[in-house]
Amino acid sequence: MTNLDMQNLNRETMKHLKKNILVGMSLLEVRSICEKFMLENGADSFWYWNVGAFVFSGDETTISVSGRNYQTSERIIGNNDIITVDLSSQNNNIWGDYARTIIIEKGKVIENVEDIHNNEWKQGVQMEQYLHKLLIENVTINMTFEELFYYINDIISEHGFLNLDFAGNLGHSIVENKDKRIYIEKGNKVKLSEVKMFTFEPHISTPNSKYGYKREDIYYFKNGKLVKL
Repeated sequence: MTNLDMQNLNRETMKHLKKNILVGMSLLEVRSICEKFMLENGADSFWYWNVGAFVFSGDETTISVSGRNYQTSERIIGNNDIITVDLSSQNNNIWGDYARTIIIEKGKVIENVEDIHNNEWKQGVQMEQYLHKLLIENVTINMTFEELFYYINDIISEHGFLNLDFAGNLGHSIVENKDKRIYIEKGNKVKLSEVKMFTFEPHISTPNSKYGYKREDIYYFKNGKLVKL
């Protein structure tokens, strides 16, 4: 298994969830759907505190907490709801790491951001897409983790959003031991190109909002250009 295999498994898991998620379902059921699918399709365990799917909904989507302290709530999915799902599959210490924000309106998953009717939710999901677009367009092989930290946090602030991460960072290197990760954070002078791969996962909201947004992918340099795994 490779990191790409695990990341593709995460993508398939998210597709599977979107097809099967229902109004009235608990977040515990959502987590179970994801973890069962991953274990049945190539994962042997989950790298982040043995939690395969970190799931939040509604006003819990602003919560940022270490996996060490995470507990899936018993919230029930509503007819109009926002759900964040962060997947942590692994096989033989080879990881995937992938997160998305799922919007449900009138009982159905909205696949296209342009079709979201709740304007606040639409703007949050669009901002996540924009940040990932900027990453691809502007990151160079000489940029450090710290420089990316300041660049993206400035963009987040300029657009009226907040970084919700409990540690203030925006992602981390992909390694085999979670305790050896380095982060997109202040003070990290390592170049992004000096690690094999890294995640980009801004967790954002707007001031005084009840809702938060996540989008996570893995990136690496290929022939000097940043690409998504």
